[in-house]
Amino acid sequence: MDSTVPSALELPQRLALNPRESPRSPEEEEPHLLSSLAAVQTLASVIRPCYGPHGRQKFLVTMKGETVCTGCATAILRALELEHPAAWLLREAGQTQAENSGDGTAFVVLLTEALLEQAEQLLKAGLPRPQLLEAYATATAEVLATLPSLAIQSLGPLEDPSWALHSVMNTHTLSPMDHLTKLVAHACWAIKELDGSFKPERVGVCALHGGTLEDSCLLPGLAISGKLCGQMAAVLSGARVALFACPFGPAHPNAPAMARLSSPADLAQFSKGSDQLLEKQVGQLAAAGINVAVVLGEVDEETLTLADKYGIVVIQARSRMEIIYLSEVLDTPLLPRLLPPQRPGKCQRVYRQELGDGLAVVFEWECTGTPALTVVLRGATTQGLRSAEQAVYHGIDAYFQLCQDPRLIPGAGATEMALAKMLSDKGSRLEGPSGPAFLAFAWALKYLPKTLAENAGLAVSDVMAEMSGVHQGGNLLMGVGAEGIINVAQEGVWDTLIVKAQGFRAVAEVVLQLVTVDEIVVAKKSPTHQQIWNPDSKKTKKHPPPMETKKILGLNN
Repeated sequence: MDSTVPSALELPQRLALNPRESPRSPEEEEPHLLSSLAAVQTLASVIRPCYGPHGRQKFLVTMKGETVCTGCATAILRALELEHPAAWLLREAGQTQAENSGDGTAFVVLLTEALLEQAEQLLKAGLPRPQLLEAYATATAEVLATLPSLAIQSLGPLEDPSWALHSVMNTHTLSPMDHLTKLVAHACWAIKELDGSFKPERVGVCALHGGTLEDSCLLPGLAISGKLCGQMAAVLSGARVALFACPFGPAHPNAPAMARLSSPADLAQFSKGSDQLLEKQVGQLAAAGINVAVVLGEVDEETLTLADKYGIVVIQARSRMEIIYLSEVLDTPLLPRLLPPQRPGKCQRVYRQELGDGLAVVFEWECTGTPALTVVLRGATTQGLRSAEQAVYHGIDAYFQLCQDPRLIPGAGATEMALAKMLSDKGSRLEGPSGPAFLAFAWALKYLPKTLAENAGLAVSDVMAEMSGVHQGGNLLMGVGAEGIINVAQEGVWDTLIVKAQGFRAVAEVVLQLVTVDEIVVAKKSPTHQQIWNPDSKKTKKHPPPMETKKILGLNN
């Protein structure tokens, strides 16, 4: 056997204590063998306090200066300005997880950090990288193979999904979600097709200021918080809808005029031609049977007068998301100009619905063929409405995943503890480097319920010791609650199997990529045209030679 490779007996003895358990002073801190570890740790430190139902919120100040209070890991990652390539890679994996599965972003970030920390310890103990990669890949395969056996609940095809959505929706908000959970469950169940398929875009979400969450309700059809403009306020039968991603009026009202006008007659003729063009455009809409126009842009008063003349209801959408939902449900394109669509959207009627102090515009179909329902959210503050809206979207995404695979696994960290026990038992029996790698993977899995306990303000060591004891005894349903360990089956805390499996695959891909990276090299920037044509410029003289352009990127979050 090669003397440079530690044996199965030597490797565990050479493994140092976890850095979290034995902090070093700055003078004693050793350099990282994994160049990406520091960046991943910094990124995870931002996400860690938000993990779980008892996680904390953060104030995000967007590029536009808007302040948002949220605990959603996806929103936080999107707002961060990152320069380190490893941080970019991890954020991309987290966002892809959210886009494909609707949840699990924080899980991906935190488990990646824990596995990289354990990989660092194995490398310091002398385990070669190829063997570490092979052992981690084997452990991931074991986890994915064991995960279906932990699915002890399943959502029936005709079963009310409220109980399955409750824990998902309550994880992402500070307000009680019981009422909203029932609304979302009813909307999803009603929209589900006879063949069992479910289209998430068929469930709309409309947020209106005023009232409380208990005042939230369901409306038939698709409701938006748009503004009705002009004198035409409703179409009670045979609505034909056109959607425009442009102003309802001149194409560029603020653009500088380039026409050369030499006399008052020229000015009058120019103005008359512009008016004729607008009247022609609105007339074309009316001739095509369009009686509802939804606009994502400014509404010109003169063009609005023409719309009233031709009996066209003009609605100004408040957000791009609303008009995109309309485009998907109505199956009509979003047009960049005021031209009649080849395929207008059709619905039974369009009208205004007052809900307390709020006002919604409803697109409604006949009762027998309603293609959409809308969850109308009520709230006193913008931040509360955003939090409730995120919870509703998480519930809709969870139901979509359950339609693909109805199996559920224990939540609250119970699944991670069960998988950690499985890997620990196998790792203690394996010979060679795979044994310590399995044990390291098991410790990384325990890091997730440990974080849940920390965010809940519990005595972490006592909670983890108690959980380890009951899981060793064979009770795999014990997880972390607000006051200690809980039985997840009795408390109704579940995770969807398909989301958890996708999360493990994403983590494995990121970790295996980052373990192979030894350093970060920055390529030389291309010279400017001035440097090319003026080689004697001062900038060119200061430009370093090619051999001096390699440097290591520091973390800049």
